[in-house]
Amino acid sequence: MKRFLLILLTATGLAGVANAQSLPSAKAPEPAAEKPSCFADFSTYMNSSVKDCPLSYAGVTLFGNIDGGYGYEEHGVPMGYSADKVNYAIQRNSNRSTWLWSPNGASTSTVGVKIEEKLFDKWLFIAAADTGFNPYSMNLIDGPQSLADNNLNKALTQRSHFDSSRAGQWDNGQGFFGFSNPDYGTLTFGRTNSLASGVLGSYDPVASVAFSQIGFSSAYAGFGISPSVRVNTALTYRLTYQGFRIAGQAQIGGYELGNASTSSYQLQLGADFGNFSFDVVGGTAQNSVALSTYGGSGLPAGYDPNSILKATVGNNAGVEVLASYKWDKFKFYAGYIYGQTNNPTNTYYPGGLPTIISAGLFVPPGAVTTNAYNVPRDQNTVWTGVRYSAMKNLDLSAGVYWESQNDYLQGPALCTGSGIYTSSSKCSGGRYSYSFMADWKPIPRVDVYAGLMVSTVYGGVASGFLYTQNIDPMVGVRFRF
Repeated sequence: MKRFLLILLTATGLAGVANAQSLPSAKAPEPAAEKPSCFADFSTYMNSSVKDCPLSYAGVTLFGNIDGGYGYEEHGVPMGYSADKVNYAIQRNSNRSTWLWSPNGASTSTVGVKIEEKLFDKWLFIAAADTGFNPYSMNLIDGPQSLADNNLNKALTQRSHFDSSRAGQWDNGQGFFGFSNPDYGTLTFGRTNSLASGVLGSYDPVASVAFSQIGFSSAYAGFGISPSVRVNTALTYRLTYQGFRIAGQAQIGGYELGNASTSSYQLQLGADFGNFSFDVVGGTAQNSVALSTYGGSGLPAGYDPNSILKATVGNNAGVEVLASYKWDKFKFYAGYIYGQTNNPTNTYYPGGLPTIISAGLFVPPGAVTTNAYNVPRDQNTVWTGVRYSAMKNLDLSAGVYWESQNDYLQGPALCTGSGIYTSSSKCSGGRYSYSFMADWKPIPRVDVYAGLMVSTVYGGVASGFLYTQNIDPMVGVRFRF
């Protein structure tokens, strides 16, 4: 019996050894292959997205885009030296058919830096500053100076010029700092887009400068006055919670701090319900300044014509209602903006207006108009359109835009005539446009786009124009970094 037990134990042990030898030996896990750097070579970098491969170091990120193209203007003018674009939409001075280099067709060329540093728990310190430029002249965008550049030019010799809050500053886009927490929201202070301006592009079917009526002119987001779309000293709070969002903005200080108005307030409410999104923004601004050129006439003696402008001051207020819905490869858009402009609260400017939003420019005494809106001007703007993702890297979009204004001409004078011969720019009228754009991304950082906008003015808005319509087919390329 003992021998049997000994043999059994021996056999069992030998079997265990044999079985162990037949099992595969355990191997140490192989280290995961290291992901190649997106900066390994030029091709790898270009085929990476801005999000996946930012130009970041120690919490500081360099960002921007360069946008240039070439196109045709049925009725346009040469590009202004300080302007950011050409007359993609019909303007008062549009006077000739021309082929020309056409900058910033899809979006404004910019370069900037942003900072995001963790403080503690979920709290972040954030900051950003950027400036817009013309990629052909390489000048910083300076709308007020583009107006002054045309003070000596009659209509037929003018270049493109636009009133703008981008006035040649190093931070002519934005320049702010603040704190952010996913639970408590984001609070920032500094030069910031207005709430109405910041959300508008997300609800524009043909979101671009060259092919969208509301993308071309910032006056829509300014509820009638362009420089109102940026506040130099804005205190802004934003909070998103379970698909709902709320934001508020208040201007601190007035002209003396580089603002285009003496006060400004805006409130935003919005939400996302599945594929449906909407936002509502309301706001008001007091004593907003709209600048204009002398246009070769009425120049006061004793002033440098390259350093003076005219100004119209008004109180403006309005509301925008925006919506979008995504279905399969289609995304549908609709929007409405109501803006009203009244005479300003402050009607006394004995010394003119010194530096407002552009260093070195001056509005002389007597060149400030404060009674342009004895009858309030009401503007109604509506649009709709669709964007179709034809392929993963190709979007096709189309939109229709329409704006109208009331007859705010005061006194016994009556509106007569039509089109460019309408008796006053204060007569009822408006502008409308329809547009198309194709945007192809052959590689993640590059857009190749093409499109056109047909823009038309009528009634009082067309008063004093040389032509009532412009067609602007163009092609362009945008590089993002």
